[in-house]
Amino acid sequence: MKKYFIILILLPLLSCGKTKYNPEIPTTADQTTTATADFQSINHAKWNTLLQKNVSKNGKVNYKAFQKDSKELQSYLNELSGNVPTKSWSKNATLAYWINAYNAYTVKLILDNYPTKSIKEINDPWGKKFISLGNKKYSLEEIEHEILRKMDEPRIHFAINCASFSCPNLLNEAYTETKLEKQLVAISKSFINDKTKNTITANEIEISKIFDWFSGDFKKKGSVIDFLNQYSTIKISSKAKVNYKDYNWKLNE
Repeated sequence: MKKYFIILILLPLLSCGKTKYNPEIPTTADQTTTATADFQSINHAKWNTLLQKNVSKNGKVNYKAFQKDSKELQSYLNELSGNVPTKSWSKNATLAYWINAYNAYTVKLILDNYPTKSIKEINDPWGKKFISLGNKKYSLEEIEHEILRKMDEPRIHFAINCASFSCPNLLNEAYTETKLEKQLVAISKSFINDKTKNTITANEIEISKIFDWFSGDFKKKGSVIDFLNQYSTIKISSKAKVNYKDYNWKLNE
């Protein structure tokens, strides 16, 4: 009888002990971490508003007007810094973040040195670590080469903008997770068929130096011509003669 009562007394304790140490039940800290990782509070709306206001549909940037919105730009950069991608983010969400970050900080770089005739007049524009995101400092070239190019998406070369005439146009809307694929298709078609950037005929092409500098990125599933033919309105022969245009580094304003 005594044994029976002892067992009855211990049963609740044994049950509580099992619940407390069950590894499948997260602690409060675990729950907080998961919620934070899955919740993407940045939606790039501020950047979208700035682009709509200060960038034309053909990619010309009104830097003088942008200067008046410097506080709004800094507010967006602060949002980027406080919402760096985690492993739980989708590839498209991560790509959109880093593309927008590259473009927004390029605009900031120009504004901090404006007026200037070219980004190349600025001291070490791509190597300077002036970008603060989370607890790290980045340069533009780090974002491009160490992050974006390693995500196996060659069309990022049409999305990031180097503030120059020969660059692909700065899109006058923010890149977003849900719209990214449509945006990448649209900018690829726009850039490749832009006669000021590329001259394309069936048997001879004179194309942007981007296709020379980053040729390896465009050859992962065939030749550069194979890539171009995905978006070109003119079918290019596989034996077409290829030349590259001189790059115009004049400011895109």
